[in-house]
Amino acid sequence: MSATGRAAQTVRDIIEANRYLVLATADATGRPWSSPVYFAHIDFAEFFWVSSPDVTHSRNIAVRPEVSIVVFDSQAAIGAGQGVYMPAAAKLLQDGETARGIEAFSRRSVAHGGSEWTSEEVRPGVGLRLYRAAADSHWILAKDGQPDHRIHVPLS
Repeated sequence: MSATGRAAQTVRDIIEANRYLVLATADATGRPWSSPVYFAHIDFAEFFWVSSPDVTHSRNIAVRPEVSIVVFDSQAAIGAGQGVYMPAAAKLLQDGETARGIEAFSRRSVAHGGSEWTSEEVRPGVGLRLYRAAADSHWILAKDGQPDHRIHVPLS
């Protein structure tokens, strides 16, 4: 396997092995906020989570959809950690947009011992809503002996 192929496999392995991502948002003035959220994904590029539209990260997405995502194993030994870093655009999914994402979210939830989810449970007025972030690139730490820098990893 090529170095690019190994890096792409690292991205896939990290995303698949972890249940939470860290979602970094900012409000209209640029004040940052980060939140861990349980997630599901489609093709390692679309990420879905369920949140209240009233929480800080959801309010931030409503005014500034540009987000950053990190997925990593917080139990890795010091100096051995690896993560996937992704700039993305996030949004609240509206009626008629939730079917694909809630199906992926439900499937992953059940696989991890959680409950099934339906679009009815994330419709307006019920409290929780489905969000989607589309990552436009993937980055990992370079493990080349140079201090703390990232490399771009194409997945295709």
